[in-house]
Formats: sequence, structure tokens, C-alpha cells
Amino acid sequence: MSHHPNAPGSGPESGPESGADPGAEAPNLDFAGTTPYEDYVQADVLTHLQHPLSDDPGEMVFLVTTQVMELWFTVIVHEWQTAAEALRQDDLPVAMAALKRSTYELESLNASWKPLAHLTPAQFNSYRSALGEGSGFQSAMYRRLEFLLGEKSASMLVPHRGAPRVHAELEKALTEPSLYDEVIRLLARRGYGIPDAVLDRDPSLRHEPSPDVERAWQKVYSGEQSDALVQLGEALTEVAELVWRWRNDHLVATRRAMGSKTGTGGSAGVAWLEKRAQKHVFPELWTARSHV
Repeated sequence: MSHHPNAPGSGPESGPESGADPGAEAPNLDFAGTTPYEDYVQADVLTHLQHPLSDDPGEMVFLVTTQVMELWFTVIVHEWQTAAEALRQDDLPVAMAALKRSTYELESLNASWKPLAHLTPAQFNSYRSALGEGSGFQSAMYRRLEFLLGEKSASMLVPHRGAPRVHAELEKALTEPSLYDEVIRLLARRGYGIPDAVLDRDPSLRHEPSPDVERAWQKVYSGEQSDALVQLGEALTEVAELVWRWRNDHLVATRRAMGSKTGTGGSAGVAWLEKRAQKHVFPELWTARSHV
């Protein structure tokens, strides 16, 4: 039996006057101020954050979809921070639970491209000018997501110099160990021979593939220890694959909407996205498989 979100007892229209079972207890409909739902979800704030700058109806879709993406970035950053802290504490169950949740969230994030994936150039051009110099690479929350993956770049702080709080949060994320740094440190504590040069590297720099980390993952997948680290590796691989799919979906949607034109904000557009789509995060997890 299907369950509609507004089934009896779940919505304001479920009172006796709506034809619901008169024997059922009616929900409270009278509140002195805003409803408890509104107080918790802040729906009124969320649904009044859209201010299209053109007359094209398609801009509303673009605006809401982009805002939804920002919310998913926020959740995923929270999950990966939770996982990183758990790994620091050698708490694999908590880390694994956060990583698993993030894969569902990444799938939802990736599905956000659906409303934009079939824009024709004419449709995108009808409101593209409303973006001005705005571009997705300026998203501070997405930048924090990338930093957690080990994709560090100090130059990406520059666009946010005019926003002190955002800049401070990004600077903190830049200088802290990434999620993958914490994974590598865990491998070292479990006896997988990670050299000090890898463990003591400057965490504000981009992670570069290491033969020693690759060998550690090779040993993990060769079954030299418990299955727990294999499960961690697979959870990270799932995350990496979904990040790769996100980048490819972004590339395809952009190529359909604007071809090879210069991107918004002066970015290289498709050329830049193509370069990003060719890279895998957690690279040693992929290369180690050739040696197992």
C-alpha cells in the first residue's frame, strides 16, 4: 500500500472537516506563533531565498537547483568532517557510518543535475547574463568539500577575501588534515609502513600519489589484516566514484548548455571541467588494484 505524505494524521488537512476518520485524534492546528515545523526547518526562509534576475521562467529552476546543491555540499562536508574526526579517534564504525551516509547524499547531489542536464544553448543564454561573474568554482562550501578530499589549493581562498567569516573557515579547512590524510594516518597506526615524509607533509598542499600509500592499500586488499580496512577502502572508493560521476555530469551538462565557450566568471568552462573529470580522488585506492 502506498503512503501519501499527507495521509491521515500527517498534515493539516487531516482534521474531521476534511473527511478523515472522525474517530482519529485530530492534530493541533492552532499555534500562537509559527508552527513547530517552521521553527525547526525554517521553510519560510528557504522558500523565499529565490530572487531571479531575469524574466525567463527557467532561471527559477537553475537558481533553486543550485541552492539545493549548496545544501547537499553542506551535509556532505559535515559527514566527512565526522568521518575524519572518528578516524583520528580510531573509531571505524562511526567513520564508516558517516561515509556510507555520504554516498546516499552524493547520489542525491548528483541527481540535482537532472533539471539542468538538457538545457539547450538558447535556454541557458536566456538567463546566463543574470549570473554576471558568478561561477560554481566560487562556491565556498564546495571548496571545503574538495579540501576534505585532499584537493587543496591556497589560490582558491582568493575569491573569498571580501567575506571574512567564509575566508576564515576556508583557511582553517585548508590547513587541517583532509579526510584522506586521516585515512593514511590510520593505515600507519595499523602498521602499514607509511613513511614520515608522507605523514608529516604540509596538509595545506594537494595530496600527491605516493608509492608507499599504494603499497599499503595493496597489502590491505591482499588480505593481510582484518576485513575492516577493506570495507573502509571500499567505502572510500564508492565516495571517489560518486565524486567522479559528479564531475562528469557537470561536464556533460555544461557542454550541452554552452559548448566550448568561456565559462561564467571567466573560467575555462568545458576545458577546465574536462581536466577535472580525468582525475580520481584517493588515487592510490585505484592504482593499488592493479597489483593485487
